[in-house]
Amino acid sequence: MSLVIGHPLSSAVKRSYFWSPIDAFCRTAPESVLGQMAARNDFDLTQHQRDAWLTQAEILQAALREYEGAVFLEFAIPRMGRRVDAVVLVGPAVFVLEFKVGENAFTRDAIHQVTDYALDLHHFHEESHQVCIAPVLICTEARAGQVKCPKTVPEGRVLDVALTDAIGLKGILGDVLRLVTGAHIAIDRWSESRYKPTPTIVEATLALYRGHSVAEITRSDADTTNLSRTATVVGDIIATARKQSQKSICFVTGVPGAGKTLVGLDAATRHISTRDELYSVFLSGNGPLVTVLQEALARDKVQRTRESGKPCPKGHALSEVKAFIQNVHHFRDDCLAVPDKPPVEHVAIFDEAQRAWNLEMTVDFMKRKKGVSSFSQSEPEFLISCLDRHRDWAAIVCLVGEGQEINRGEAGIREWLEAMARSYPLWTVHASRRLGEGDAETREQLASLGQRGVVHLNDDLHLGVSVRSFRSEKVSRLVREVLDLDEESARSTLRAVQGRYPITLSRNLQAARRWVREHARGSERFGIVVSSQAERLKPHALDVKTPVNPIHWFLGSPDDVRSSYYLEDVATEFHIQGLELDWTCVVWDADLRRSSDGWEHWSFRGSRWQRIHSPDRQRYLKNAYRVLLTRARQGMVIVVPEGDPGDPTRAPAFYDDTYRYLKSLAIQEI
Repeated sequence: MSLVIGHPLSSAVKRSYFWSPIDAFCRTAPESVLGQMAARNDFDLTQHQRDAWLTQAEILQAALREYEGAVFLEFAIPRMGRRVDAVVLVGPAVFVLEFKVGENAFTRDAIHQVTDYALDLHHFHEESHQVCIAPVLICTEARAGQVKCPKTVPEGRVLDVALTDAIGLKGILGDVLRLVTGAHIAIDRWSESRYKPTPTIVEATLALYRGHSVAEITRSDADTTNLSRTATVVGDIIATARKQSQKSICFVTGVPGAGKTLVGLDAATRHISTRDELYSVFLSGNGPLVTVLQEALARDKVQRTRESGKPCPKGHALSEVKAFIQNVHHFRDDCLAVPDKPPVEHVAIFDEAQRAWNLEMTVDFMKRKKGVSSFSQSEPEFLISCLDRHRDWAAIVCLVGEGQEINRGEAGIREWLEAMARSYPLWTVHASRRLGEGDAETREQLASLGQRGVVHLNDDLHLGVSVRSFRSEKVSRLVREVLDLDEESARSTLRAVQGRYPITLSRNLQAARRWVREHARGSERFGIVVSSQAERLKPHALDVKTPVNPIHWFLGSPDDVRSSYYLEDVATEFHIQGLELDWTCVVWDADLRRSSDGWEHWSFRGSRWQRIHSPDRQRYLKNAYRVLLTRARQGMVIVVPEGDPGDPTRAPAFYDDTYRYLKSLAIQEI
């Protein structure tokens, strides 16, 4: 083993405050260990933290003297914005240790915390995929009778959490090593192994806001489009616009879950200070996304500030983050109130730009809600006009999802291009060759702009691989094939997906609830999602007319009845778009029905179903199911109810063909 204290050997070493071979660690005075950790620590070191680190070093040295391997202290998990107290490699096992110095109770939050750390290594650290990982929670003052060690090795090789006091740690290590089998871990290779995280959008936002880079918190694989490269291209376009006094619009396209929002958040967090010449704002018309991200950022800021010993009122924290992430409609209204004054930001990032309103919807809204009867611009044209007020330079970044227009009046990307052609001929356009793929009119508009010499094509502006479903990048393709009724391709893709990303089918909602609860570990989040048109799920106690509070649903703890964990309140495509869960239960109502002629589209009005004939509304409904079926990071169960022969609004015929179609694709049944 070639590890030497203090030598910057590997990425694992760089992520740790201290690392060492076990034998050298056990010969090092705890005060020396503390000194090396303090030198790597970026924050003010409190006496409480100093004492905790000394205690941990003493406990570890007493427990590890008989073993060979390596110790990594304060091992960073950037995706989660946290640090593991200790990662210890011994024989065929990776021990993930969380210390609660001075505590005597093993709380559920602490158990989830160390489980999450272990799962993070299992999922995202290459050399940890196939090895046994043993999470251990050490409450130093726990009673000896509370010690608990796992008895079996699960299929995924991440053991249940072992619980121990300070003295019992040595025994836990021995019990686990007698339980697990396999070759000894090659420590050099493990420490040099790539860490390829895939954060949730909430985790990514928190990490970026704390100053991490996209490269630190996302995958960088040869087989996926590099998010860091896309983020760099966007940053260069913004910098060039300022340097050359240009006005530029940039379109970042991609499949669901490819990381478009992450690219936009990266651009915004790089220039978060109002004193920065490239000061940016992240704008979204997705109310639940904005609300959840603002709340998560505010809570995190309050917690981190208070941990540093300073007061931080929640209202102050919210005001600060609201300047960074805003609802696009608030930005629009501010610009409307002062029609000639440019916004303070030179850079605006518009999330889900394809959902901006068309001319008809915008004019109607302005007349009814704002009392402006002479308004004559679509939402994209007006938003561009706001940035165009700057006399020197401006940049707009449009994040564009494929097939995700889900509501009346959403213009798609074509309206942005038409607005450029109609009113802003001097703006430059940056996009990939994939922009508008499958939409002939959008392609024609882009080609027309290209003839003016204002279009710059760069394929790094397209993200073609979903990284949300990190177990399998093919989930987005599978959903597209299922909804396009491409049965042969869907069966083939499903076979490639099922090994790592479980998808099951059921007609029993209670069985589906059990399935997601059994598959989720630690704080992995799960919930029920349904179409906003799914109005005949009320007999199953699922009511789309009862609005969920997105803060409670997405951020609430497992003991909060309003949270997604309770599997009672449901989120629709409007709540879940742009966000995600680890495991989903998708309940499929009779609004989208399989028939011998293809999909049938229905809407429940009054006391009966009415057929949807409008092509736009049909597309919105299909896209709603596309959103619902691409929200799970790790797996999903699809429930198609059996219907009720005694209820004409829930006739079995409304559901049976859909169930048979999904079953014919060889989706596993429960």
